[in-house]
Amino acid sequence: MAYATISMTEAELIDGCLANDRLAQKQLYDRYSKAMYTAAYRITSDFELANDVLQEAFIKVFRALPGFRRESTLGAWIKSIVIRTALSRIKREPHFEPLENHQQNDAIDWGHRLDVEYLEKAIQALPEGYRAVFVLVEVEGYPHKEVAEMLGISVGTSKSQLFYAKKRLRESISKILGQ
Repeated sequence: MAYATISMTEAELIDGCLANDRLAQKQLYDRYSKAMYTAAYRITSDFELANDVLQEAFIKVFRALPGFRRESTLGAWIKSIVIRTALSRIKREPHFEPLENHQQNDAIDWGHRLDVEYLEKAIQALPEGYRAVFVLVEVEGYPHKEVAEMLGISVGTSKSQLFYAKKRLRESISKILGQ
């Protein structure tokens, strides 16, 4: 029995994937991959690494799907896997920049206007810890307790990282606006 149809409900999609229906698996990937790539990129700040995270996370999704308890939406469950995978990957990646690539002035050339693209650049320019907490709390909507568990830090550290991330973003925006 083929479960894949043009517009499957979430339950039909899950059931199709559990029955190893390749069309349902492709539809699940197609339905969620763009949003999940965006989440992976916001955490990793690296296009290639975000692609790797996406692929690794979807392998985990398909392997773990039989254990999905349907207590949350499928998208929320997949996003938690993607975020955990991204956080795991950035912990494994080397955190150094070759000396010849290092610049004294890390300021971003913003031009004279502020828009989403510039704000995204400011977020990506944050130090890794600040960026991870900022994205998880302010963009993805996770509470500090969950962020602390995901990152292996205390709730206080999560709140502190968010405070300093916001402070840096305000400073960057103030410079752009000439204030």
